[in-house]
Amino acid sequence: MNHSGAAVEVTKDRNGIDQVVLRNPQGASARVSLHGGQVLSWRTDRGEELLFTSSKAIFKPPYAVRGGIPICFPQFGQRGSLEQHGFARNRTWVIDDNPPPLHPNDTSGKAYTDLLLKPSEDDLKIWPHSFEFRLRVSLTAEGNLSLISRIRNINCKPFSFSIAYHTYFSISDISEVRVEGLETLDYLDNLCQRERFTEQGDALTFESEVDRVYLGSRDIIAVFDHKRKRTFLVQKEGLPDVGVWNPWDKKSKTLVDFGDEEYKQMLCVSGAAVEKPITLKPGEEWTGRLELSVVPSS
Repeated sequence: MNHSGAAVEVTKDRNGIDQVVLRNPQGASARVSLHGGQVLSWRTDRGEELLFTSSKAIFKPPYAVRGGIPICFPQFGQRGSLEQHGFARNRTWVIDDNPPPLHPNDTSGKAYTDLLLKPSEDDLKIWPHSFEFRLRVSLTAEGNLSLISRIRNINCKPFSFSIAYHTYFSISDISEVRVEGLETLDYLDNLCQRERFTEQGDALTFESEVDRVYLGSRDIIAVFDHKRKRTFLVQKEGLPDVGVWNPWDKKSKTLVDFGDEEYKQMLCVSGAAVEKPITLKPGEEWTGRLELSVVPSS
């Protein structure tokens, strides 16, 4: 877990929940909580925070933290019988000391931690499928944040699931942001009973509430922040869909763990597999990858 000047440290938050802090030799960092296996912070080598967390976020289980990168599994949104976005983001994960090996490229020169979630007896009552969900969170030498999920069916019958990395990006002002890579795609609009539309614009810009799932997207999406002159790149594998969410003003006022004006400082862009759930046969494993990077832009 500690390679070429990279550092990994386990600490506790103010509620006594274990967190893993990753640092690369240049000083970039990431912090992941064992509550939900959720990345709560991703900072550049200059200490600039790249992920949004609400000032009203609740850090006590069983609540999911409003911000960072909650993992939506085995359900996205309310598309099923489980609680909103499934239960993985509300469970306590453990550090996986002896994970099955990943490719050397996923290890060399990185600070990383391996986490594991298995269903409890209560989970099996509401979702009767045995699984192992392994998550590797890595910080590369360049300061990129990488999440690799491996989900294995250890049941004797097949099961299907949806998944999303519900990433809250920290932005200067929602009116100054555009998203590229979604042109001409079909999307399901959650504000219109998931009706299907086709994206008409060259880039997605924001002037009201947006809650969509774009289908079958390319593997790189770009989020341009004109004011801060930086661009987030979202690279993904095994995650064909992209969720885009901003609650705007009216919805923000209904969220107890979200400030009334905070919609201006955040945008959720999620690598996801939603429209066509992933089905695993007994013993089968699925792997999905998300890599986030930030580059200067004009």
